[in-house]
Parts: sequence; structure tokens; C-alpha cells
Amino acid sequence: MPARDAFASLMATMNKSVIGQEHLVERMVIGLLADGHVLIEGLPGLAKTRAVKAMARALDFDFTRIQFTPDLLPADVTGSDVYFSKDGAGEFRFQPGPVFGNILLADEINRAPAKVQAALLEAMEERQVTVGEASHPLPSPFMVLATQNPIEQEGTYPLPEAQTDRFLMKVLVEYPAPDAERDVLRLVREEEQAALAPKPDVAPEAGSKAQDEKATAEAHASLTEARSQIAGIHIAEGIERYIIDIINATRQPGKLSEELGRLIELGASPRGGIALDRCARAYAWLRGQDFVSPGDVQAIAPDVLRHRVALSYEAHGSGRSADDIIAEMLRLVAVA
Repeated sequence: MPARDAFASLMATMNKSVIGQEHLVERMVIGLLADGHVLIEGLPGLAKTRAVKAMARALDFDFTRIQFTPDLLPADVTGSDVYFSKDGAGEFRFQPGPVFGNILLADEINRAPAKVQAALLEAMEERQVTVGEASHPLPSPFMVLATQNPIEQEGTYPLPEAQTDRFLMKVLVEYPAPDAERDVLRLVREEEQAALAPKPDVAPEAGSKAQDEKATAEAHASLTEARSQIAGIHIAEGIERYIIDIINATRQPGKLSEELGRLIELGASPRGGIALDRCARAYAWLRGQDFVSPGDVQAIAPDVLRHRVALSYEAHGSGRSADDIIAEMLRLVAVA
């Protein structure tokens, strides 16, 4: 199956399990294709965790999960050196933590203190974990899908800027439409009925492990092919200039308008430009294009920039959101 068809099938499979969240599903797949991490924010009960599990299940990748809590320790994330003794001789061996998986669900990441969140910094950027004097490479592919509740909720901690900048995108999850919510009720009811139905005694099929390994290998191959094609997507010099102009506008908003200069306190780092380039190429590829258009950049820019732009006190006081300000900025930045 061609790589693009494989990922269209992946999104269709996920949308059957996560109803009414097509935007979230597409952004998660773009994050996977662009070899980055995704921060998913929304109120409890909006299928954030379900969406991550649906992706891992559909891909048949190694899936791990960390439930972030205030008493979590960094070693609970990365793993640690454990002392083993046998026949009077002892040695320290590295015991890998849950970070060693293809898809890591960092659930409610902002409910743990900064020292635990910082344990992910090296893993997210360098794809390795250092414990003691040894560095341990993470499996490939490696992707962090972190969920968080809005910072206004009780028991949450703000993520350090160094960590939020390592997320390729921040996706906001909203309530589903009424028709979609009705379909959610029906889906959950069908799952309950299937879980409670008597299970026939079926002997395990011979070679089922080999079949699973084959499916995983095919998924890895499709991902590698897709990333190779995305790397070859053409970006004209004018589009490169447009991306840089957008990033520079977040740093010097006063040059666009006096109002934006008062509303934006801190702009995006160079990672923001890299992320916008990678995500725009993946977005264009999913739509069957072999080039990036200004519309592709504009469509993905809010997800790439909303967590990289720090708003001023005046912006918060006036009730302006990052998305409102980014939309105004995109309106003012001229296409090269």
C-alpha cells in the first residue's frame, strides 16, 4: 500500500474510535510524520488519552504510558541503575523506564512538578536518556504525546518554556458537535456490549506473533517511506521567506502594529521556524501535494505557535487568546 494511502487509512481507523475529533487526529498524524512531539490540551473527558491509545493500537507500535502525579520522581520516567547480586558478586544494571517505547503517552503532564517534567528534556530533543555516566538511546521511532488540562484547573503546574518549545505543536481539544457526541454514546454502548459478550474458546493461531511482528515492520516501513517523501516536498524560496517573516513577527510584533507589540511579550525560538517548516510539509503531503503553499503554512501555524508565544499581562487582562493574536499576526504578515 502506498505510504499516503496507509496514513489516510490510519486516520480513518482512528476517527472510528475517536469520534468528532478529526482535527486532533490529523495533527497527531502530522506530528508523527514530522518526527516531533505533540502537546494536547483540553478539559477532562474529551478523548485525549483515547486518541493516543487509538494511534498506538492502529500502528501496532510499542506503547508506554506515564501518569504524571505530584509525587512522581524523575527515575520513574527514565529508569535507573539497579543493584543485582548473584553468588556473592554484585553489579549495577540499567532498568529502563516507561520512556523506552515508540509512542509515549505523558498523561496529564502538567500535574507533576518541574523536576519530573525536566526528565523528558533530553529524551525529547536528543532521543536518549543519560543515567549516571551512561547514555541509553531510545527506540526509533520515538514520539511523546502529552496531555494536559488547562492551567486554570486546580493541581496543575505550568510547563517550563524549555519543555514547551520541544513540542512540535500544541493542539487544543474542544467539545464535539452534538451529532458527534450522540455517536460517541452509541460507540461506548457497543464497546460495553462487546466486552460483556461471552467469549468463545479459541486456540491461539500459530504464527500470531510472527504476524504481529510483520504488521509492525510494515508500519515502520510505511512511516519511513512517508518521511522520505515529505523530506522531498518542494518549498519555494518565497515560502521559506514567509515562514521566517512569521517567526520574526512573533519576536518583533511592534513592527506589524502597535497593538501586537503590547500583546506579545516573547516570541518563538528558531525551533518554531523548524517546526513550521516540517509541519507545513507534512500537511501538504497528506493532501497529495508535492509543494507547500502559503495556505498550508497558515493552516498549521496556530498549532505550531500557540505554545511558543508568551502573551503580555495586557493580553491576558483583555481576554485575548494566543489564537486570536496569531490570527491577527498572520493577517498582517505579507506573503513573500
